[in-house]
Amino acid sequence: MPKHEGELTLVEPAEGQAGGIAEEQGNATGAGTEPAGAKVDGEVPESAAEPVSRVEFDKLKTERDQLLDRLARLQAEFENARKRAERERAEFRDYAVGTVVEQFLPVVDNFELALKSTGSAAQLRHGVELIVKQMEEILGKMQVSPIATMGEAFDPRQHEALGAVDRDDLPDQHVAEEIRRGYKLRERLLRPALVRVAHNPKQKSE
Repeated sequence: MPKHEGELTLVEPAEGQAGGIAEEQGNATGAGTEPAGAKVDGEVPESAAEPVSRVEFDKLKTERDQLLDRLARLQAEFENARKRAERERAEFRDYAVGTVVEQFLPVVDNFELALKSTGSAAQLRHGVELIVKQMEEILGKMQVSPIATMGEAFDPRQHEALGAVDRDDLPDQHVAEEIRRGYKLRERLLRPALVRVAHNPKQKSE
């Protein structure tokens, strides 16, 4: 059918031209814009730490060296104090032991004299009794006292029972025999007394 005069003819753009136009529009739209927060080459973030000057670095290094030196001196002083305390404890212990030994040296001398004696058995026994009395006097000066045993009620805090014996003349659960004497320093128990306890079948213990 023939076209009327004056009608417009529509011409579709070619495929290549359409792509080029779309690309140009995209370039035109995105030109001059950057995503939020994007980093531009060569730009330093504001949060980056500023470099320390040489003067501040030398100052910090000097302070560090002073603290290390002070720490080393404190460690040396502590070690010296520890060694001094150990030496003082050892000296005090030696002094205490020496004081006790010095008091017992006369007792040792008397024992040696008794061994060299040529007297009778009765005389030797009497000499030993005197030596034991001398030892008890020395212990008394040191506030060391024997634990009472014979006729006393059995006390497990001070006595150690080695057995029981039947006795009608003693109350039940009382000390009937002392095997080894016990001692205490003031109120502190040094060693318990070894005893045998009376068992009285005619009497019930309380």
